[in-house]
Amino acid sequence: MNEKRILVAYFSRSGNNYINGKIMNLPVGNTEVLANLIVEITKGNIFRIDTMSPYPSDYEETTDVAGKELREKARPKLSNRVENMSLYNTVLLGYPNWWGTIPMPIATFLTEYDFAGKTIAPFCTNEGSGLGRSIADIKALCTKSTILDGLAVRGSNVRSTGTQVLNWLREIKVVL
Repeated sequence: MNEKRILVAYFSRSGNNYINGKIMNLPVGNTEVLANLIVEITKGNIFRIDTMSPYPSDYEETTDVAGKELREKARPKLSNRVENMSLYNTVLLGYPNWWGTIPMPIATFLTEYDFAGKTIAPFCTNEGSGLGRSIADIKALCTKSTILDGLAVRGSNVRSTGTQVLNWLREIKVVL
């Protein structure tokens, strides 16, 4: 049986954040909205990638921290783990485009598991920078994985992208 077992794993700056040992509910972020839409369509399981240390609530401060992490090739500690990653053969990976690529928590996630033989389909939210170099960076971290064409969605349009998302999922043959 060659059944697709799908995990939708995503990082979003807002939404649930791990703060002082507790999950804090903050406003839902664009990437989280997109991830939930993809779960609705694919019927996959969802996993939110959270860091031990939250990012600042101020956007400009967050971009400063993200830029520093990128320059240092940081691997922020994550507060949670996927149970039984081996069960999934397809991972739909969501993130905001930070500094033209994946946020460093995504790099941490990709290095904490064995993605050999898995298919990864990236999707990102942005405000005009598209996927940037994120696909190349994911390929560099997951050399033994199949990386599918990604989807870039403007964050300001995320709530009206149902058709675009469905078409992308059909193009990459995750859904029929």
